[in-house]
Amino acid sequence: MSARLPAAVLWDLDGTLIDSEPYWFAEEQALVESFGGTWTYADALALVGRALLDSAAYILRRSDVDLTPEDAVDRLVTGVARRIRANVPWQPGARELLAALRDVGVPTGLVTMSYRPITNALASALPSGSFDIVVTGEDVTQGKPHPEPYLTGAARLGLAATECIAIEDSETGARSASAAGARTIVVPSVKAVPRMAGVVQIPTLVGVTPSDLVDLPGFAARPSRG
Repeated sequence: MSARLPAAVLWDLDGTLIDSEPYWFAEEQALVESFGGTWTYADALALVGRALLDSAAYILRRSDVDLTPEDAVDRLVTGVARRIRANVPWQPGARELLAALRDVGVPTGLVTMSYRPITNALASALPSGSFDIVVTGEDVTQGKPHPEPYLTGAARLGLAATECIAIEDSETGARSASAAGARTIVVPSVKAVPRMAGVVQIPTLVGVTPSDLVDLPGFAARPSRG
């Protein structure tokens, strides 16, 4: 096994670090049904990985929800954060890999379109300092699939995005990370992700070590530590 380590790892949250997409689906459905509408699984899948205000705009177009986009987002975020505080649904292998990265001194960042109440709920279930930086949907003007979230995360670590490895679960997130120049790993969760040039897909993070991230087949040589 190679002794090399990633220069840094940038994590997506929903569907990647935690299996929170069912929480979002439930809150979206509750919101729409509270205004007498119907929310389908196809509608829910259409929002996976998208910026929250974009998701709210979709909900308002597809239903009779009589709220501003900002108020709709607030309702969703409050509900999902409450669910996470009650139970954090870790994705298999994710918490273990995050801890292993911290143990060997690899900088880590959280790059998510979720808002701070949700990242704060997650932080309460993790050791202090689990992430060196956090980028949320409030921190960017262009959400995923635009590269801004990952460019912002890398810059906050003092690195170029090309030096970082990103871990994602959705096509939207993978396109954001890849467009930023990060080496991108996708572990699909609730929906299939098409094959993309320079993006490596693996079925699970179970058993994956920090050095494994550098040496996955399909990655060209890039800067690393070690």
